[in-house]
Amino acid sequence: MKFIVSSIQLLKSLQAISGVLNSSNTLPILDDFLFKLNEESLVITASDLETTMTVTVPLNQAEEPGSITVPAKKLLETLKTFPDLPLTFIINEETQSIEISTGEGKYKLTGHSADEFPKIPELENTASIQMASGVIATAINRTLFAAGNDDLRPVMCGVFCQLSPEDVIFVATDAHKLVRYTRKDTQSAEVASFILPKKPLNQIKGLLSHIDESVTIEYNQTNAAFTFSNIKLVCRLIDGKYPNYDAVIPKVNPNVLTIERLPFLSSLRRVAIFANQSTNQVRLKISGQELVLSSEDIDYANEAKERLTCNYLGDDLEIGFNSKFLLEMVNNLDTDEIKLEMSEPNRAGILLPVNAESSDEDVLMLVMPVMLAS
Repeated sequence: MKFIVSSIQLLKSLQAISGVLNSSNTLPILDDFLFKLNEESLVITASDLETTMTVTVPLNQAEEPGSITVPAKKLLETLKTFPDLPLTFIINEETQSIEISTGEGKYKLTGHSADEFPKIPELENTASIQMASGVIATAINRTLFAAGNDDLRPVMCGVFCQLSPEDVIFVATDAHKLVRYTRKDTQSAEVASFILPKKPLNQIKGLLSHIDESVTIEYNQTNAAFTFSNIKLVCRLIDGKYPNYDAVIPKVNPNVLTIERLPFLSSLRRVAIFANQSTNQVRLKISGQELVLSSEDIDYANEAKERLTCNYLGDDLEIGFNSKFLLEMVNNLDTDEIKLEMSEPNRAGILLPVNAESSDEDVLMLVMPVMLAS
């Protein structure tokens, strides 16, 4: 095998898929990239068995197609030191020796047989949907932070996707907070639903933020594949039934607080610093057109209180929330004003954007209250 490739182009391609690699693997071969040389391109694969990413790199010159695996860490560290220059790779598949040469230098390392590398999953009996890269990137950004980390409840450790001819819905929850993101400008020919794990979504999110094109999502009962530009990601879906999220969203919320987002966010950040470190509890006391945010940590005699003007319709109310959850949610909205809909101090609060730019998207965030000590 022999090929010539731009060092910068190769580095960018490897960095795009290197996030799949784990720092510690049970199979040593998973510490490698799989290089497969075709007549005009180099197809590079990284895998952790659950998620597999492939990138296709066009080449100036390629001879003797073949395949080998290359130690990922050493190759990445080497490529980061080069300016943009052509690199010549000469690979002996029998001895698995890899020689990289530039005008001035020559570097040798040893790879492994491509036969040891896990096979890339072939998806059969799939359905597919096309989505704009911006839609997927926004959906992931809006929901991923709300997904759980409890390995005992794996279904809540991912993002639930619900496709229908009317819209697509993305949901994430960890039982303390929930986000439902709906897009009415994207539809699927058929009704389907599946749960995507966090790791592949984190990989896709970073890559899609830089491109503006259509993404093809293929899926069946066990796997999903995302294809865009020169990259393909295949991931195993989380197996199980997602909880009925609609049932936990309170439908009647007569107490409605409307407030400017950035001043509220700033106040919340400051008041949260003085909250108890184990509960992170902040208290919202709302009456008339005034909101009082307060927190205290009795153990250290810390306390904070701030007043904000707001628009409020409803009965006087005092309710407590975990400041971490509330901050994450307010941070994830981008309108000038937000709305907090509540019914009682022991019922979930609903956070909504006010005057969202697009009528095609709908965001609903739910946060569970924490019981206030009297």
